[in-house]
Amino acid sequence: MARSVVKLPPDADDDFEVYINGVLQQPDVDFYIDGRALIFDRALRNDSISRWRWFLGAWGVGTYRQDDTVDVRYEADGEMRLRHRLPVTLVDEDE
Repeated sequence: MARSVVKLPPDADDDFEVYINGVLQQPDVDFYIDGRALIFDRALRNDSISRWRWFLGAWGVGTYRQDDTVDVRYEADGEMRLRHRLPVTLVDEDE
């Protein structure tokens, strides 16, 4: 079983919201917190587009892969902040 780990921004406090692909996630239902990390019991992936895939896309040839966006919304220094597209680390439980 694969798990995904996302580190919280350093200035985020304990009151924050997590979104995956724009959908609000619920703590202890969709993810749990381990220190400063968010743990998801499913495989999330960030896709990067190579020059070759970009070139193909410019010609209308689709090369689609899983690309999950993890965003965290929180308040710091009296203002709302949004960290968009946080890096995801995939951890294989079998290792």
